[in-house]
Amino acid sequence: MWTELVTALPGPVAFQPPAPEAALLGCATELGHLLPADLVTLLRESNGIEGEYGEGLIWPAERIASESTALRSDEQLATLYMPFDPLLFFADAGNGDLFALLPGLPRPDVFAWNHEDDSRTWVAPSLAKYLEWWLTGRIAL
Repeated sequence: MWTELVTALPGPVAFQPPAPEAALLGCATELGHLLPADLVTLLRESNGIEGEYGEGLIWPAERIASESTALRSDEQLATLYMPFDPLLFFADAGNGDLFALLPGLPRPDVFAWNHEDDSRTWVAPSLAKYLEWWLTGRIAL
């Protein structure tokens, strides 16, 4: 489903092999919470999707865990930014800004975190719309 959806959108993308179940379990364990269902089904099809210029449209499970954990636990960043604990980072915009889901809430919305001003802006109502809108230029950061 996910690979067909993304393939139908404009722009070249590169799919990775499916994420092993051990990687998904390891990601959830490292984060201390389950991944959102849509993200899990996507990662089971492709453990990461890269855009035309190598930007991470969807990071591999291991990077989702490592980036989110690093941002949540960095003491220096904690003095500069609002807490990252509610955010699950899963992709980058290629300019330092990151995309995130809110795994603790029953809503599939996608937000963009601006690394310059620490704003967190709603950008899409779901992971599928994020991919569509990002690849068609509707989301511009």
